[in-house]
Amino acid sequence: MIGELLCNSSKSLLDAMRIINQNAKGLCFVISDHEQLVGILTDGDIRRAILSGVDLNESIECFVSKDFVYAFQNESIDTIVSRLDRKIRIIPIVDTDYRVVDYFEYRQSAHFPVSNPTLSGNEFKYLTDAFFSSWISSTGSYIDQFEDKFSSYSDCVFGVSTSNGTTALHLALMVLNIGPGDEVIVPNLTFASTINSVLHANATPVIVDIEKDSWCINPNEIERAVTTKTKAIIPVHLYGQPSNMRAIMDIADRHNLRVIEDCAEAHGATFQGRKVGGFGDIGCFSFYGNKVITTGEGGMCVTNNPDLDEKMRILRDHGMSKAKRYWHEQIGFNYRLTNLQAAIGLAQLERIEEIHRNRRLYEDAYRKALEGKFCFQKDSVNGSRITWLVSALADSPSSRDSFMEDMHNLGIDVRPFFYPLSEMDIYKKFLRNPAPVSEDISARGFNLPTYESLKSVENIEKILKDFQKI
Repeated sequence: MIGELLCNSSKSLLDAMRIINQNAKGLCFVISDHEQLVGILTDGDIRRAILSGVDLNESIECFVSKDFVYAFQNESIDTIVSRLDRKIRIIPIVDTDYRVVDYFEYRQSAHFPVSNPTLSGNEFKYLTDAFFSSWISSTGSYIDQFEDKFSSYSDCVFGVSTSNGTTALHLALMVLNIGPGDEVIVPNLTFASTINSVLHANATPVIVDIEKDSWCINPNEIERAVTTKTKAIIPVHLYGQPSNMRAIMDIADRHNLRVIEDCAEAHGATFQGRKVGGFGDIGCFSFYGNKVITTGEGGMCVTNNPDLDEKMRILRDHGMSKAKRYWHEQIGFNYRLTNLQAAIGLAQLERIEEIHRNRRLYEDAYRKALEGKFCFQKDSVNGSRITWLVSALADSPSSRDSFMEDMHNLGIDVRPFFYPLSEMDIYKKFLRNPAPVSEDISARGFNLPTYESLKSVENIEKILKDFQKI
């Protein structure tokens, strides 16, 4: 970990920013070519430099605080603690040659949120390029690049970026002409945006139960729920797990139904070797801050149908004609993504395979440390899930709640699964048949912190040692 805090004095402010972002400590220890400590640079120092008009490519030598606190490795803890104050919470520890060998950090309460984005690639580079191009709204080269590259990544021909994942779902429903009098089948265990988008389209959601092993929508329950009013199915690839798209598409083909895939939590997941999002008519993704890749807020509709692509682009942009500017042929929406957001998304997409690998390493560490204590999310027989949030089941609701409380006391944000839609007053009337599986899974399920800012398996293992103290 100490190596992640060191920055050579010959490096630029931009280099220091990257180091500080990666170590998540708010500072770096500046060392000479001989590895001797020469100062400390904080994120506040960099902010002040930027506000004064300094070029980020300038060397950090002129901005390093020479008035800093350090300690020798043979000094007592009491002596080191006496040098802490309201501003100083991290003190470098040096040997007699002033080489940094360790650091002391005072934390009143450690905090590990369930998710946190890492912006360690080209995000800042692309964002500043978009900023200085003056194309900061809903037009610009980064939008085109992001749509093209993300749709290709999802094995689809077309990609239409949106302001968020919910508007992506609503846009898909609108271009498929789903509205009043139409029924749309949705799973009982999902985030509210899935059912909300159906209600925003003035259609009627029909809630069905999930499978015990995959936690995704149960094709048998879909079949039971189909009526003459059913027009669409929205399978949700829950917590990175692909739904059984073969069975779902068979049902859709037999009953002439539309399929909108909710892929908000499953960027890159596959079913029978194909990426999710390309099975149905339209696949909808979210790039919210807790997703695999993020644009802060944002979404994407992917499709292989050129007619749907064209309709979505028009409807997304106020229903304005592409041939005649400011001429509106239908009532549309402002569901556009900005060029600034797309710049961040493009940089995130460049690292998506690395992000997937890192998240799975963290999951492997959790599984190893908590082996036998919980039942972790299973891998589908025909699918390849991705690790969005590490997900597991306790033996009972009470043991789940007790575990979560203990974790919160350690500063670790363990989250419960989504509530079943049928348990909420505003949605319960849309449940057609009992849904005992989703009720059971929801009551016992929890998500563990999963994000790259945890940095390494070693850091994860340190957290897990605290877990074992319960």
